[in-house]
Order: sequence, then structure tokens, then C-alpha cells
Amino acid sequence: MTTVTPPVTPRKRVARLAADHIDDLQRGYLADRSRAVAALARLRRGAGREAGQLPELWALINTGPLHHPPDGARPMSESELVRAEDALHVALTLWALHQQSRSTGMHQADRPDRRRGLGAAVRRMMKPGEIDDPVHKRLVRAGTAPDLATLAQRLRDIVVLLRREGFELDYALLAGQLYTWQRPGGADTVRREWGRSFHAWHDKSKDGRPPLAAGVTADTDTTSTTDTDKDAS
Repeated sequence: MTTVTPPVTPRKRVARLAADHIDDLQRGYLADRSRAVAALARLRRGAGREAGQLPELWALINTGPLHHPPDGARPMSESELVRAEDALHVALTLWALHQQSRSTGMHQADRPDRRRGLGAAVRRMMKPGEIDDPVHKRLVRAGTAPDLATLAQRLRDIVVLLRREGFELDYALLAGQLYTWQRPGGADTVRREWGRSFHAWHDKSKDGRPPLAAGVTADTDTTSTTDTDKDAS
């Protein structure tokens, strides 16, 4: 029986490229390599700003791979390339801000046993079993941003808090979400993902069971990863 491998979606290509860039720079920064340290300093200046405002960053964020589709993938359209470039800019500049002066990598992959999505990262800043309204409202405000520029600025505010607390975030996942956010109807998809991520994080109590946060109900959305990938194609 032949197994058919689904084509790589634009969202996945954006996420993989973000991971490649950040993994390389993060290793260099933590090893105190001058090239990486200088690159992060330049990238930080773009955090919360639109991609076109700082032409000096174009050489730092290589989007060339987006123009060369992998086997089985279709070429990206002009509008998809613009969304991808903008998503990469926001994700990489926010990571550079998050990584500043931290001695461990602030980009960490999200896994079932180690949740590092945006919702989970915000939840980690709250006390076990409690909902911190000011912190929670920052996530809500990000979710209701009317455009990518506003979203980038609101995410910047969250990242500043995460850096202070030393909590990591999956910036490859975020890059893919930022790509989807810009598509028609994509903001709703991303908001659901952030909501599920928020509820997926639990601090363990002494008996090993996750406490129930007051005022929080389980997210009943059943959109699967496959459905999300279809939406993000």
C-alpha cells in the first residue's frame, strides 16, 4: 500500500524557515558569537514595527527558500509570499527581544509534554489555580487585534513579560500562526489555537493532578491539526 504524503503547506514552510533562522542565531548568541549577538541587536529594533520600516533587516531574514518550493509543494503566490515575509519579520524580531540578556534559549519547541505555545506561555505567568486578569487581558487584546501591525505591538508587550519571567515560547509555531492570521478568516483559527494552548497548560499540584483555574472552562473546539493545516494552505 502506497502512503501519500500531503504537500507542505505555506504555513508549515514559514514555521520551518523561522525555526531554521532562530535555531542558528540562538546557538550563536548563547555561544557569544559576535555575528549572532550583532544580528540580535539589529533584529530587536524591529520588534513591534512593520517589516518595511527597517530595510537593514532584509539581509538578516533570508526569505529565499520561500521562492523555491520543496518536492510536491506548489509555488507560493505573491500574496502568500507577502504574508510569509511579514510573519517571519514579526516572529524573529519578537524572539530577538525575548532572548536579550537571557542565558538560555527563549525559543523552545512546543511538545505535548512541554507546552510552549502563546496561550500556555501566558498561563505560566499566572499562579496555579488562579487567573491573573491583567495578564489574561493582554492575550485577549492580542486576539482581538484588527491588523498585523497592532498584533505585533500587543505581542511585544506579552514578550516583555515573558522575558522578565524567563518563560520560553515556540517562535516557529508563532510564525506559522502569524501567517495564518493574515488570511481571510485566519484570525479566528489562531484565536482558537491560542485558547486551546492556554487551557492545555497546567501546573501540577502535590497529588499530581492539574488544578482547575477559577473562571476557566475547557475549550470545546474540536478543530484538528489536520483541519488547521488545511485552513492554512
